[in-house]
Amino acid sequence: MEKNINFIPMAAILGVALIIAASLVAGTIYKIKALDNTLVVTGSAKVKVSSDLVKWTMRFSRNVPVTDLKKGYSDMERDLGVVKSFFKNNGIEGGSLVISPVFADKNYSYEKTGNAPDVYMLQQTVEVQSNDIGKIRSLAADTKYIIDNGVIFSPQAPEYYYTKLSESRIELLGEAVKDAKLRAGKIAESGGQKVGSLRSTSVGVTQVTAINSIDSISDYGAYDTSTEEKEVMVTVRAIFGIR
Repeated sequence: MEKNINFIPMAAILGVALIIAASLVAGTIYKIKALDNTLVVTGSAKVKVSSDLVKWTMRFSRNVPVTDLKKGYSDMERDLGVVKSFFKNNGIEGGSLVISPVFADKNYSYEKTGNAPDVYMLQQTVEVQSNDIGKIRSLAADTKYIIDNGVIFSPQAPEYYYTKLSESRIELLGEAVKDAKLRAGKIAESGGQKVGSLRSTSVGVTQVTAINSIDSISDYGAYDTSTEEKEVMVTVRAIFGIR
């Protein structure tokens, strides 16, 4: 008799467990079917833009023995004066320049013989940003004045930027969603179905590349600064219902 009494609760527990397991399975099947009625598509849109800001940076330097550092700093001040004159002569005032402090670093690559003193490299950078892209492009191509005045400098290539990127991105998002729906429609049509409502979307990274660039799309986005003319592309991941 005791065996039967103990058996009944165990059977009841087992029965409840089976019911719960069955309901969980049923719920899972329902979700899978719901997912079967959706279509995930990537859409994109792009537009060509022209840069409206240019940044140009140059660095000039001198190698100076540690015993002549005072003179070295004086020479750097003279070099900076030459660079400022270069810009002023071309219509760019000093207030438009971003000038770094002089940076001194021991030059370990400099050949040292005997008891010769250590040599330090003094460096300074000057940066200009302007909306007059044509002027800065011309200056970067003709730095003869600086060279003729004995300044040892290393100009970088101008960097071109598009400052209205956020506005373009907003405009492109709607076009990218339309592209995604068009693609979804073609895919659904091939399976004898129709596209329903938009369930959800997520925005991908923005790519700013040179026109006709063959660079691969980056998962982290891209921003080309080497060219004046650019192409902005936005992607979206859209989930549509299908019926």
